[in-house]
Amino acid sequence: EVQLVESGGGLVQPGGSLRLSCAASGFNFGDRAMSWVRQAPGKGVEWVSTIWYGFHTNYAESMKGRFTISRDNAKKTLYLEMNSLKVEGTAVYYCTTATQRPWSPRGQGTQVTVSS
Repeated sequence: EVQLVESGGGLVQPGGSLRLSCAASGFNFGDRAMSWVRQAPGKGVEWVSTIWYGFHTNYAESMKGRFTISRDNAKKTLYLEMNSLKVEGTAVYYCTTATQRPWSPRGQGTQVTVSS
């Protein structure tokens, strides 16, 4: 059974940074592409970034240059380093084994609030 547990969210001021983590279990992590998606209040799920099993990465246009996705296959952990956070980055962030909609399965998510 795929299990994904996100952590690292919190309250941060605009311009600040956070590092999210996603602990994975129940599947061969090193063989799977992994993605981060987010859902802001009242909005649909938005793709943030994907890292492929060969470590190639893709980012949504608005995240390029500010977010960095990475993975540690030995630890079965996915990361998202977020810098220069904006108020519109306020959302619940999820990790997923999916690379397209419906972005399932996902973990329980971690809340990121960007506010002064």
